[in-house]
Amino acid sequence: MNPTTTSVFDLSPSEKLQLVEDLWDDLAATPEAVPVHDWQKEELARRKANLINNPASGLTWEEIKQRIKTRYGR
Repeated sequence: MNPTTTSVFDLSPSEKLQLVEDLWDDLAATPEAVPVHDWQKEELARRKANLINNPASGLTWEEIKQRIKTRYGR
């Protein structure tokens, strides 16, 4: 490898975060181009059916945040 070649692994943490943001924004601009596997579609359909059949099984945003705080102390 050429020593003057820069790798993404050579970037600073803030540069890496910016790169990830830029990539995410680019993907989000054309969501239809992002491949979704059959197993992912099946899992989403299963979860949707479960929520429709058991509306109380879902969690509020406050409940989710509390679980995260409890699990990770944040």
